[in-house]
Amino acid sequence: MHNKRIPLLEGDYYETVEGYRVFTAQFHLRRGYCCKNGCKHCPYGYDKKTDTFK
Repeated sequence: MHNKRIPLLEGDYYETVEGYRVFTAQFHLRRGYCCKNGCKHCPYGYDKKTDTFK
């Protein structure tokens, strides 16, 4: 289930000036679950510091 490859669509990510790919809430919602990595745009409200959902 969690290893399913999700094809990228426009608006799924942006690249920082340093060259990092940052996934948007749009991508995370299409993926359908929280990975608990503390993603910047996590729509599930996960807080990596406390290991809880807000």
